Amino acid sequence: MQVSTIVRDDSSAPFFDALGRADLAVRQCAECGKLAAPQVRACPICAAPSLGWKAVSGFGTLISWTVLRDRAGAITAVGGIVELVEGPWLRVRLAADPAGLSAGLPMKVEFERRDCGELSPAFRQAELAELPEHHCFNRSQGAY
Repeated sequence: MQVSTIVRDDSSAPFFDALGRADLAVRQCAECGKLAAPQVRACPICAAPSLGWKAVSGFGTLISWTVLRDRAGAITAVGGIVELVEGPWLRVRLAADPAGLSAGLPMKVEFERRDCGELSPAFRQAELAELPEHHCFNRSQGAY
């Protein structure tokens, strides 16, 4: 099951090219500088259609998730919304056991090859040592 809503076309080719280099890229408005999810076609702040691409850290926080199951109850996919430390929210596949998920969990992107051969982002729980200093995890108290 494909959780991401972005597919390769002329507009999204830079996104997939970045994934091929193990980089995660989001849209950036050329007018106001606002960052947005890769699938947007106009700036969510100023509505300008001139959007470029910007590489981001690949770290974020889990906002919400859903577990998809087949008729027998087996998990077929885990999807979620991750807020990147840079601000945009992404709808992504989660490479995680849903029993261990909770809102606010620190997440890190990893790259998986899809059936079509393209790399795709998936997020897993980030280890404490991997987190950038600006992440919302309070290192001294061991809490979010």
